[in-house]
Amino acid sequence: MRDIKVYTNLFDGGLHNGQLKWTSYIQPGRAGVDVEWLYTGDETGPDGAEAYIAHFRPGSHGDLHEHLGYEVLLILEGELHNDNGDRYPAGTLFVEQPTSVHQVSSPSGCIALVVREKGTRPITLEKAWPDTAEASGTAKS
Repeated sequence: MRDIKVYTNLFDGGLHNGQLKWTSYIQPGRAGVDVEWLYTGDETGPDGAEAYIAHFRPGSHGDLHEHLGYEVLLILEGELHNDNGDRYPAGTLFVEQPTSVHQVSSPSGCIALVVREKGTRPITLEKAWPDTAEASGTAKS
């Protein structure tokens, strides 16, 4: 048996042609983020390896978390901001090391490929991110 997911023309309109079925990524501390799951921690086992394409709507942000393993992000469109002031425009690939702690946001919106070797641990400190109307809107395709 062969079970495979194929996404075509991602760099030529494929991010917006309806092939990605966005679902809300509901998690405390996260707002305005939708995902297309490639595989989930439930599928991969106790370490929680996961991969997804994330759609950060304008004004969105992730939760504050610690990485339990490596995370690779490739920005496909738009720009992602890290809480340390780093900005990652389209075409940027970066790797978060195990034990790194961060929170990302996207004032103007972005789409990114995210691959996590292991899950993350939420950090309970609260950052004052405004939940804007744009960030709390419905998922877009």
